[in-house]
Amino acid sequence: MNSMQLKDSRLEVVHIPALPPAEGQTLRATLVFLHEGLGSVAMWRSRDGFWPEQVCHATGRAGVVFSRRGYGQSQDIADVRGANALPPDYMHHEAWGVLPELLAALHIQAPVLLGHSDGGTIALLHAARHTLSACIVMAPHVKVEAVSIQAIQAARAAFLDSTPQGGRLRERLAKFHAHVDTAFWQWNDVWLSPGFQNFDIRAECQAISCPVLALQGVNDAYGSLAQIEEIAPNSEIQRHAIPACGHSPHRDQPAQTLALITEFLSDKP
Repeated sequence: MNSMQLKDSRLEVVHIPALPPAEGQTLRATLVFLHEGLGSVAMWRSRDGFWPEQVCHATGRAGVVFSRRGYGQSQDIADVRGANALPPDYMHHEAWGVLPELLAALHIQAPVLLGHSDGGTIALLHAARHTLSACIVMAPHVKVEAVSIQAIQAARAAFLDSTPQGGRLRERLAKFHAHVDTAFWQWNDVWLSPGFQNFDIRAECQAISCPVLALQGVNDAYGSLAQIEEIAPNSEIQRHAIPACGHSPHRDQPAQTLALITEFLSDKP
């Protein structure tokens, strides 16, 4: 595990080397993993192992996993609830500002982006302006829905409730974030702000020209199937509604999710 200094921030970055290619095969595009609104490098891990590594090995690719600023072990953000609160277009900034800078620093061209939740939104926005080999999104947000706001309001109540009955959300998240209050409030505050309620990237998605795989859990508390049904790129798109699955396909249905991704990438560079 290491870190990378960009112009304005230090980010936690993990590199996953590709397995040696079979005879006659060449190295394929790097997978870059983009985490959810409360995610980090560590939150891709489960008792079954490091999920990004499993995807890289199954698809024969190298990978990069990083934590956005304020998450995981990346640099903290001072006054995140005041002067440095995230603006409503924070995912545009990540997609069109931070991510291109990181990819350039890593000398990665035309990667495969694999994003979950907020990370999926960032992947779609990046794909609308930059060349990719493919774009994979799990439970992305292309517009704001009432169900999303209700779930995020419930998360705020749980974070403020430190009792066992409240689920001790803050205590659980602190295992994955060096600055847990920054991680939580930068996400929660902007999503519940008045300026974010008209967030909608469906128009931007029409400019995407790379192949897209979009996965959504049927039982996702943070968004309906409209979140993938209304992605209309200028390219190939495969959509899958996954039964018995909530907001995290890679955790709720890991075998099916890995199989769908592996099949989708089997003919991609």
